[in-house]
Amino acid sequence: MKACFRRWRDTARGVAAPVALATLAAWSACAPALAAGKEDRVFTVGNYPIQARAADAVAAKNKAIAEGQQAAFRSLLRRIVPVNAYGRLPGLKATNAANLIEGLSVRSERNSATDYVASYDFSFQAEAIRQLLDREGIPFLDRQAPTITIVPYYRAPTGGGVPEPFADSRGSDAWLYAWKGLDLGNTLTPVDLKPLRKEVHPDTIKALEAGDLGMLRTLTSEVGSETVVLAILDPDLGQKRVTVTLVGRDAVAPFHLRRKYRLEGSDLAYTAELAAVIGLAILEGRWKAINVRGGPSVAAGPGQIPSGLPGQPGTAGEPLRIAVEFRSMGEWQQISRQLAQTPGVSDLDVEGLSARGARIRLSYPGGAPQLAQTLEQQGLLLRQGGAGWILTQR
Repeated sequence: MKACFRRWRDTARGVAAPVALATLAAWSACAPALAAGKEDRVFTVGNYPIQARAADAVAAKNKAIAEGQQAAFRSLLRRIVPVNAYGRLPGLKATNAANLIEGLSVRSERNSATDYVASYDFSFQAEAIRQLLDREGIPFLDRQAPTITIVPYYRAPTGGGVPEPFADSRGSDAWLYAWKGLDLGNTLTPVDLKPLRKEVHPDTIKALEAGDLGMLRTLTSEVGSETVVLAILDPDLGQKRVTVTLVGRDAVAPFHLRRKYRLEGSDLAYTAELAAVIGLAILEGRWKAINVRGGPSVAAGPGQIPSGLPGQPGTAGEPLRIAVEFRSMGEWQQISRQLAQTPGVSDLDVEGLSARGARIRLSYPGGAPQLAQTLEQQGLLLRQGGAGWILTQR
């Protein structure tokens, strides 16, 4: 195994391209033997998409892997570092992720003469990451929460003439696959997906969706898990919006959260994927908020909702409309996660989305000036533009 790692390390530091590919093949075969132990699973970023274009297929693949491991490193840091410490992460930009790689494996890949597109699992050296963050004085959490059972539930539009992508079976599949595509085993809040059982009465779903947390006992009994979250996806074709309700009990406490997303045409799958990404980020943010040094404490009895946690309703300020500018959809997902994990942000609504920009609406106590100070600590810049507030990465 050490020999495998040495070969990969030398490759990552820049050996010739043909040798790099041969080494990568050898390393992929060794990777399962070096899979992270259960206690270090959070240091693996799984099912991570990479892509690149270059003069030839070999160069494209090497470029994709090099850029992918650096991007996966940034994703790992955002996973384990609390949102209020994101502002310290830019100081680690010069860190070479290749020196921290423990192993990698290929989930899927395809290529052409000049392009390479794939999905990889990147495993990082747990102790090296811990030492790096300790040296920089950056707080982090590497302890996973107890497994949460998530029950995806899709409510198809009623009436005649429902487009095929929104039919009950197609919509249910889109919502389920959106969650399945996430890194559910290595996340700080591991997830076990379960279908909705026939024993769960429709009245139970309606009551929970409306915020009746007193029905949680019924849900946990019918699902067979004490930590269970019902994830409801409800499209409104007339308003071109999708409402997502997360309600249940995670590893922190009972909670109820509703968010709206703009529906672009008939692409329900993309909207569902975005909602699932943000939903998982909320669960991680709640877990970090009570476990990382300096985070808010939680003292909630049955049916009570602790305050000060990401994804919790609070004293909302005036609604803010913000134009988000980004360079790629990956960058947009990063910004979305950061907003979702920001304590105090509520009623987040994606009103429009394009390849390079988004329009969002949210509420925040203290308004835009206070939000700008909070987001600055996370490496985000919220500024006043000629047509309103603009949010970008620094």
